[in-house]
Amino acid sequence: MLDIKFIRLNQEKARAGLGSRGGRYLPALEKVIETDGAYRDILTETEALRSRRNDVSKKIQEFKIAKKEAEAAAVMAEANEIKEAIKSKEERLAALERELNDLLLGIPNLPAEKVPQGGGPQDNKVVYEDSSGKREFSFKPLDHHAVGEGVGILDFAAATKLSGSRFALLKGLGARLERAITQLMLDTHTLEHGYTEIFPPFLVNAESMTGTGQLPKFEEDLYKVAAEPPLYLIPTAEVPLTNLCRGEILKEESLPQKFTASTACFRQEAGSYGKDTRGLIRNHQFNKVELVWITRPEDSMEALLKLRADAEKILQLLKIPYRVLELCTGDLGFGSAITYDLEVWMPGENKFREISSCSNCTDFQARRMNARFKRADGKKTEFVHTLNGSGLAVGRTFAAILENYQEEDGSVTVPQVLRKYMGVDKIG
Repeated sequence: MLDIKFIRLNQEKARAGLGSRGGRYLPALEKVIETDGAYRDILTETEALRSRRNDVSKKIQEFKIAKKEAEAAAVMAEANEIKEAIKSKEERLAALERELNDLLLGIPNLPAEKVPQGGGPQDNKVVYEDSSGKREFSFKPLDHHAVGEGVGILDFAAATKLSGSRFALLKGLGARLERAITQLMLDTHTLEHGYTEIFPPFLVNAESMTGTGQLPKFEEDLYKVAAEPPLYLIPTAEVPLTNLCRGEILKEESLPQKFTASTACFRQEAGSYGKDTRGLIRNHQFNKVELVWITRPEDSMEALLKLRADAEKILQLLKIPYRVLELCTGDLGFGSAITYDLEVWMPGENKFREISSCSNCTDFQARRMNARFKRADGKKTEFVHTLNGSGLAVGRTFAAILENYQEEDGSVTVPQVLRKYMGVDKIG
């Protein structure tokens, strides 16, 4: 959530920032400015009435002391009118405050100053590429769907029978490979990168979804469970991990806090009809290892680079070619101020595919969650900064391994770093 005080003092900067995202949020910003103006006007009127009420109360006391009953009665009548006027104003203030809060919940974060300007994915900037492991195939490589079904570790027909389209069933060495990838990621992030592993609930409340920005904006993409109050299946472990600090006041010396979790993730993909319907790329249920940082404001940009490096390390260990993109203003996620995407090379498709988005949300989520920290000197309480990234998406890593490690006979060589988990060096 944007700071209304910032918007009041920096209207043109807010307009420019949201305009760089494509402009569709500018009408909502203007409504925020209009509503805030009305709120402040009525607040000024209310404060004047309260001041007048205090003056009238003093007069009533003075008249009563002087035994001027008629004068006291007249002033008391005025006091009652002021009381009713204040009540009416306060009801209007409460309504405007709710309206303003709802409007702010629907407006995205402002891009950081260093984010490149652009209208969409075509304007994203490649900042790094590691092609050292890029193979020259002596045969035409297949996509992961064909490779996986060929060696009998993926069964999409069975998944469709059980659940419908956009689901996957992994069996035998496929299930073991999924588990091995997850174990590699968790071991690396906890034992080498210093993250605390969490196993969170997969169902969260509306407050948690609102805190990280999934509600109210993206409700159509969420799976909602019939309960009272309603619960939602998590679209990413970012939601429970980040909400650990919701409503808390942390100590400065406890920061940064770094969490990782392996969870199933659930997304309706309501806005992606017809996109990536084949294979593991865009399913309704998938596994992901998430990374979350909670930091001081002055540390968050450096923390983003560290988080990104932690995610890259997995691809380096697997020796899968990848590149890093800095997203332009028009392609940023709702809560992000700056994002780096990691993309893996998929030779079966002859293209790069996103496998992680590493984002600094600055204080955007913290304001929604009321997540703060107290400076060590005890004099100041501030909002924390929150960061998140996939470390990595397990299903897409699975797909990248199948495509990059496939052999001409249809088998798949197991990456060296996974063999201690797999117990085999080849699938098929």
